[in-house]
Amino acid sequence: MIHVVGHTAVDHISKVHHLPLPNQSTHITDRQVFFGGGAANIAAGIATLGESVTLHSCVGDDFRGSEYEKWMDRLGVSRQFFEVPGTHTPTAFMFTDETGSQMTFFEWGASKAFATSEAPALPLVHMATADPEFNCRVAEKSEFVSFDPGQDVFWYTKEQLESIIGNADILFANQHEVQQMCTTLNVTREALIREVSMAIFTMSGEGSMLYAGGKEHFVPAVPVTLCDPTGAGDSYRAGFLSAYVRGYDPLTCCRIGTVTASYVVEHAGCQTHLPTWTQMHERYREHFGTPEPVPSRG
Repeated sequence: MIHVVGHTAVDHISKVHHLPLPNQSTHITDRQVFFGGGAANIAAGIATLGESVTLHSCVGDDFRGSEYEKWMDRLGVSRQFFEVPGTHTPTAFMFTDETGSQMTFFEWGASKAFATSEAPALPLVHMATADPEFNCRVAEKSEFVSFDPGQDVFWYTKEQLESIIGNADILFANQHEVQQMCTTLNVTREALIREVSMAIFTMSGEGSMLYAGGKEHFVPAVPVTLCDPTGAGDSYRAGFLSAYVRGYDPLTCCRIGTVTASYVVEHAGCQTHLPTWTQMHERYREHFGTPEPVPSRG
């Protein structure tokens, strides 16, 4: 069982010609509403790949009986939700320009309850964007910890990052998040990597880097026709974690994450084009060959 902690949200995804400077405007060329939230995206991806997953999140009065709840039921996502009366489920407003650069405005809504909620002790947990202090408490109490600060990285203090990274087994981040963590912690990229057993840094369409066992490995992106980059990182994590609990080596897990992400970016929305394990496996063979067999557990 994989546990995922963080936001469940409704995504309003818009395309714009360019991201405006302060006090300027831009034209929205397309706007759609989708199911989202970093943790929910990861949980949905894991469930679609066929692994058992429990999502720990906060939702408002509007979630029970909603189409989003029915969608999670169909996917088979188990849920441990803090239902917060008098609030609504968090909402994200994302704007992507023609170069793929993105800007997000996030309304926390019910997720404010993370700050005062009891943190669970979990055997294997991935922590996505959520309240920093809550994530710190989860990391302290759990056995195996995967951490992804996401765009909330700017909200973490030096002390919070030191605490959570000190308890983390795997660190996921993109280039911007790596830079911000290094700035907050006042460390080099190399020093940050040494703090965890395994680090995976994604680089948008340029691929990703795996750092483990004192070695580094480059994983190229799978070339596809890009529709929307939103959710690529979440689906990468879903693929990696699903492969990891099946016993695949870290490099293969990264490749599986890359292939999983390649499906999601072909369509708008973070949960609209999630692959099954069979679909992922077919595309994996096309680009990386047959995956190395899972080592015998003896």
